[in-house]
Amino acid sequence: MDRRTFNKLAGLTALAALTENAEISAAQAAAASGEVLLEDADLAVAFDPNTGALTRMEHKASHWTIERRPALGISFRLLAPLPHQRANFVNGQKQTAAKVEKVSPNQVQVIWKDPVSEHGGVVPLTLTATATLENGGLTFNATLENRSTLTIETIDYPYLGDLNPPTQDSPLTVEHMWVGSLQGDEVYPHFSNPGGTGYWGILYPTKSVNSDPTFQTQFCLIQSSEQGIYVGVHDPALRYFSQFTFEQHPGVIDWNDNAVPRTDEISNLPVHLEFRVTHFTYAHPQSAVQLAPVILHPYSGDWHAGLDIYKQWRETWFGKPHIPDWVRQVNSWQQLQIDGSEQDYSIPYRELVKYGTECAENGVAAIQLVGWHRGGQDGGEPCLDTDPGLGTWQELKDAIAQLQAKGVKMILFAKPVFADMSTDFYREVLYKYACVDPYGNNYESGSFGYNTPPSLTGIDRRRRAIMDVCCQEYRDIATNQFEKILALGAQGWLFDEVMQHNGVAYNFSADHGYNPPGFLFGSDIPLVKQFRAAADKVNPDFLFSGEGPGDWLMPHYVLGYYRIGLGTRHALRYIDPQAPLMAAVRGWNAREEVNLCLLYRYIIEYEPYNFKGSIAAFPLTLEYGKKVDALRKKYQSWVWDADCRDDIGAKVTADGSVRHSVFRRSDGKRAVVVVNFEQAKPIMAKLDLPHPGTLVMATPEEPDTKPFSGSLNIPARSAVIVIEQ
Repeated sequence: MDRRTFNKLAGLTALAALTENAEISAAQAAAASGEVLLEDADLAVAFDPNTGALTRMEHKASHWTIERRPALGISFRLLAPLPHQRANFVNGQKQTAAKVEKVSPNQVQVIWKDPVSEHGGVVPLTLTATATLENGGLTFNATLENRSTLTIETIDYPYLGDLNPPTQDSPLTVEHMWVGSLQGDEVYPHFSNPGGTGYWGILYPTKSVNSDPTFQTQFCLIQSSEQGIYVGVHDPALRYFSQFTFEQHPGVIDWNDNAVPRTDEISNLPVHLEFRVTHFTYAHPQSAVQLAPVILHPYSGDWHAGLDIYKQWRETWFGKPHIPDWVRQVNSWQQLQIDGSEQDYSIPYRELVKYGTECAENGVAAIQLVGWHRGGQDGGEPCLDTDPGLGTWQELKDAIAQLQAKGVKMILFAKPVFADMSTDFYREVLYKYACVDPYGNNYESGSFGYNTPPSLTGIDRRRRAIMDVCCQEYRDIATNQFEKILALGAQGWLFDEVMQHNGVAYNFSADHGYNPPGFLFGSDIPLVKQFRAAADKVNPDFLFSGEGPGDWLMPHYVLGYYRIGLGTRHALRYIDPQAPLMAAVRGWNAREEVNLCLLYRYIIEYEPYNFKGSIAAFPLTLEYGKKVDALRKKYQSWVWDADCRDDIGAKVTADGSVRHSVFRRSDGKRAVVVVNFEQAKPIMAKLDLPHPGTLVMATPEEPDTKPFSGSLNIPARSAVIVIEQ
């Protein structure tokens, strides 16, 4: 907003200032200004009667004025590129709404017709939106009827023009999911401009959750001190790419510390933080599209309270996935690579029985076998033929059968959404199904380095094409390859990189059997359903697992594989307390890694030599892991079958670095896991568990229970579980 426009709206800004000074509510101010008001016991929201812009929002329980200055209110924004000028926006604040009406006590409807774009004149379309207030949450729905000759590529809705922290001294961070964990980034009082949204392409410092399409998340939390706002795009079908964006106007004070001005103006320009949800609709001319619902729901508490809102919605669609019984029990795995893309052929098929015997002797339930197919790890995809350099197809099939006779499941690794461009399979067949950008060029990505200096340096890495999983013909090819895993008799597979498409969201090729663009993440769902149908014909207990699957895929890829650390916030574990989640354990005396698995209910996956060696190679890690799993089996109903609640429900204080988690059984009985993360010193810890029953304690080294006296003496790098009997 420039100075002239801002001054033109100064009257409304002055009224907002009077509102603050007089300490009247947002609802009272909206009524005085003639705005259209929605209000319940928790939230008050107002809309401009002429433009439909959201002008005020107040969380009444905490008196947080979320949207403060009506002059800065924004309704929507569209991107409608012209043939020779792509940057043609329709800015809602420059439009007059055809209708702004309170159609029921808790719903406002706004209709915009035939808006004027910045460079292309009137765009024949109708955008119909509703905002519905229910139980303290505001749900935005919208439908676009595009009668124009232009494609409406994106729609920003809802759009807050003046997002405020609860107080001038309150911090704001944006929290979002990233491969099972919760990531945070500050937006106030400092606002840096990350490389994901390059400063050279924007006017104002900008942060976007999903700044590129490498990973998807369906929600973000705008978190302050003990309160926040949940923002969710509620579409389990994941029909299109969506993005949460923050934009700091007019900028920061200085780029060294990126501090946001703490005044309403700087250099006679308004200081404000904009927030918008962008829907990448690609609505074709003469078409209609219904946007996914967006929910804004303020809450009291930390990130757990925000995730509770997501969990409530998740329960409406997630269902109860079928999980093989052996995965439900306490179990551990080994990951083992037998070949990389430089053809080291380190472990022939005939030697796998030796590794399986070691696993059986040490109680390890499964081997995730990597690099078993032609081309090795990150080579040859998506082909799943066996590799003559490792042995014959029959040798691998026999090894799998022998391992499984010993009680060790074989889980075969694959990644069917990429294609190695160096192969004849790609050059002769697969090239037809590669994803194409809007300009007709193939999307490509680099791969990973293995073993040799040229590969590790990046000189001879195999380029990967991104395959179009929206295309039914390609899904059939991928399924044909997947069936080769089934033919070998494996008990499951792990889809590596299932959480991404290497930064590609859409295919724009017009000859893949549908009207483009096709959204890859959404089409991961029909792809996995096709795989599942093939597996069910052979073995209904065949395990589907994947590396960090998005939550919309978790009903299908029921086991997720992760790499965790001391800085990980285990959001997915909090969201789904019983999901089979597995974590890599790689160190040579990896007590901290194993203790994290105990704390947050992860399956241990042993990975000596970066998953290229025998589990007997690191006896210190293996022996401690076995003790922890024995403890979990002994007290399975408390620390495995019970729900992991992160640290909610107990407090632990100590004279050193300590962390705890709380498990709650269905009968209400609890267990608390307490870990000393000090490297060299024991700690004294005190546990405060409200209204406890009889408490006993046990450790991996001393698994028989002892009475709990109220304090814990925990050796360095060790753990204790306290059990309520």
